[in-house]
Amino acid sequence: MSRYAARLVPAADRDDVVQEALVRAWRRHTTYDDRIGAPLPWLLAIVADRARRYRTRIRPIVELAATPVEPVETDVDLERAVLQLSRRQRQAVDLHYFVGLDVATCAQVMGCAEGTVKATLHHARGRLRVLLGDDFGGAS
Repeated sequence: MSRYAARLVPAADRDDVVQEALVRAWRRHTTYDDRIGAPLPWLLAIVADRARRYRTRIRPIVELAATPVEPVETDVDLERAVLQLSRRQRQAVDLHYFVGLDVATCAQVMGCAEGTVKATLHHARGRLRVLLGDDFGGAS
């Protein structure tokens, strides 16, 4: 959950988002239907919701300026390229490649079919190839 939150909000806010998600999950645990499988997709969907709400809050510019950032250049290029993907493609890439979820779990979190996730990832990789050119080394 923490890795996924880190992909959605600044690192300084990650723990707050995860904590809010866990509190929300605890309060709504009776709404979880254990017949649908493992609770991880349900929890990650809550993290995504909390992150969306958290991003809408305005953080002071001073706090943002105080956040140290020293990424590697290729990481910066990749991050910029990922940010240019559609929201749906970005979510699929984050869940599959950065969080490490399998396609089936991504589908549960995203609320769609596995084939849709596969197609979304395929289109996202194609877009990343265009954006990154020779720097893109991702496998299909």
